[in-house]
Amino acid sequence: MRGRSILAALSVLPLAPLALAAPSAGAAAATPGPSGSAPATLPGAAQPPGAPGGSTVAPPAAAAQPLGSPPRKPSTRRRADEILSNERTFTRWAYVARMGAIYRYPSASSRPVTKLRWYTPDGFREIYLLLRAHWDAQGQEWVELRIPMRPNGKTGWVRLSDLGSFHMDHQMVVINRERLRMYFFSHGRLLWSAPVGVGKPSTPTPAGNFWITERYKIAESSSGYWPYAFGTSDYSTLSNWPGEGVVGIHGPYYAPEQIPGYISHGCVRLHVPDDFWFAAHVTLGTPLHVV
Repeated sequence: MRGRSILAALSVLPLAPLALAAPSAGAAAATPGPSGSAPATLPGAAQPPGAPGGSTVAPPAAAAQPLGSPPRKPSTRRRADEILSNERTFTRWAYVARMGAIYRYPSASSRPVTKLRWYTPDGFREIYLLLRAHWDAQGQEWVELRIPMRPNGKTGWVRLSDLGSFHMDHQMVVINRERLRMYFFSHGRLLWSAPVGVGKPSTPTPAGNFWITERYKIAESSSGYWPYAFGTSDYSTLSNWPGEGVVGIHGPYYAPEQIPGYISHGCVRLHVPDDFWFAAHVTLGTPLHVV
């Protein structure tokens, strides 16, 4: 099956292993929102003693301990890391709640890589793809994420409180530059594919693991980008290009007859009907793998 061979091509990219099960939905629901406030108590959940409308719940009885034995020491075991995305069948992403530092390691004493940013180069709210959660010795929760910046492929760690609520996605887009095709998966199943135009040999579309960050509806049908354009976290080889040279996905740019082909400065071009289909199905935060 063609979808199986495309998934095999992803083995060259550093993705989270599929063998890890998706975290429970409760982990995402308990994430603080953009304001950093704690989640509201679910209806019917037990309230702490004295809380308005809450029932009084007695604490569990302590286990009996033999007389004269030394007091038990509290457990020093750390909570195991949690995979937030495998970037194939489940992917979590978040907006920024606070413009904090992104560190090389999950520690404020490690070297900062850069800072979180509110907006993309085109003025849309920036999206960060989340990879893993980690708890340090003090119980502080850290999140590893992909960083949309040059050079492509950077990752780092931020405090959980610097991120907004988590969003879940079950889609995946693959662009195969050798086959000149785009593949669209949902829950690991291939739903659709279409021919594409990609970067010329002198300005290739960079390979790697990225995600969809922006969505434009083009009003004028006379535009070469019509009908839709999408921003990605992939940065092209042209750093002096408007908008910092971010790779986009858009319409045929006045040359539908050249699709499929190596025709662009790095952006990915679709036929108009395929661009309409893509716009109707893809969502922000969807992982994009260029192979």
